[in-house]
Amino acid sequence: MIATNNNAAAVAEDIRDIKPPIEISDGSAWIWWMLIIAALLVAAFLLWRLLKKRKANIVLPPPIPAHVRAKQKLEQALALITQPKPFVIAVSDTARAYLEERFNFRAPERTTEEFLRELAGTKLLLPEQKESLGGFLASCDLVKFAKYEPGENELRELHASAVRLVEETEPQPEVPAANNQPEVPK
Repeated sequence: MIATNNNAAAVAEDIRDIKPPIEISDGSAWIWWMLIIAALLVAAFLLWRLLKKRKANIVLPPPIPAHVRAKQKLEQALALITQPKPFVIAVSDTARAYLEERFNFRAPERTTEEFLRELAGTKLLLPEQKESLGGFLASCDLVKFAKYEPGENELRELHASAVRLVEETEPQPEVPAANNQPEVPK
């Protein structure tokens, strides 16, 4: 075969340098990575257990019952008795918040009419309590929205009505069941 200049140029371009050697791993690199990941997982687990143990050791004070908190807020509202509108707002908001927390009944987000209509369909309160609550909320609405200015005696009656509602509906302490078996004389 006779080589021409064109063929010689093509053959010269086809000749390349030798490639460097390829590194073949012995397989130990992935073992090291797995050991590092396992160590991190173990450290995370131990840290989680330590934090969980510390959290379990923290003793939180028992939550203040709804009726106690409501009575405290009603007592604080008495400081506003010379200002009818802020006083009535504090008393009615306390009563509504108490009913919501005590009976899980959404009271603060509703109008008085909506609230009383929904309350009428439940057995949460006695009929007398529902009627008393309706009168209480209607009186509060007069002060809040109709600009009615009640005297101090009327405000104290509203306060007493709210306190009575809380006291009548507060959970009663559990009485330990007495052993119903008659005593046997010895």
